Amino acid sequence: MRRGSIVFLKLVLAVMGLVAIMACVVWLPASVEHYARIHPDLALMRYPLLIGVYVTAIPFFIALYQAYVLLKLIEARDAFSESAVRALQRIKQCAATIAVLYAVMFAALALRQIWSPAIAATGASIVFAALTVAFFAAVLQELLKQALQIKSENDLTI
Repeated sequence: MRRGSIVFLKLVLAVMGLVAIMACVVWLPASVEHYARIHPDLALMRYPLLIGVYVTAIPFFIALYQAYVLLKLIEARDAFSESAVRALQRIKQCAATIAVLYAVMFAALALRQIWSPAIAATGASIVFAALTVAFFAAVLQELLKQALQIKSENDLTI
């Protein structure tokens, strides 16, 4: 991979992190307060929702860091290593954790009969995106494991 591509991907990761921090600090509290005014039933759930979203931010930032580690390995021409497999494993676990946490949060909202099309669309989108990331990380992890196995067999042959 060319150096420019890696720098661009690192920049994308940094922008994603900054956007997530801004969303957690500025947009999310204002959005929850707005929905609490519109939906009085949501007023009781606003702080548990905020806490739930902030908890899901932890695996998100861990996954961003692991993506950065993966880019550093690619930059160092060490993409086919156990470190890369571990980074993909952590990304997969973080994405699955995010999907499960959001599914639980939106199930709790459904049980309390606090539902709107916007909430349903947001929840489904986040769960679907997280599951997609987990799936592709799992596929890449298995491919990388197979490549490492073939590489080690070839090293033993020579």
